[in-house]
Amino acid sequence: MHWLYLLLAVGALLLAMNASHVWLVMLALLATLGFLALWARGWYLERIGESQRDESAMIDPVELRRLRELAEARRRAAATGASDAEPPQA
Repeated sequence: MHWLYLLLAVGALLLAMNASHVWLVMLALLATLGFLALWARGWYLERIGESQRDESAMIDPVELRRLRELAEARRRAAATGASDAEPPQA
């Protein structure tokens, strides 16, 4: 969709180059700048806007601390279970 703005900007620029009145040239040049700005905004949103993080999927600090504590408890349980399962070496 944003490519349509680029085509309109080129059309407005062609109109500005072929116009015989100064007010029409200025209007067409302003339209060209406006359409170029809209095209750049659309291109930016297509490229960068979609890769932004979804804030609703972010973990709050309390939940993150709980998950870290849970992982640490599992690590400790695995370490004590592994040391108990090994036979003593002579």
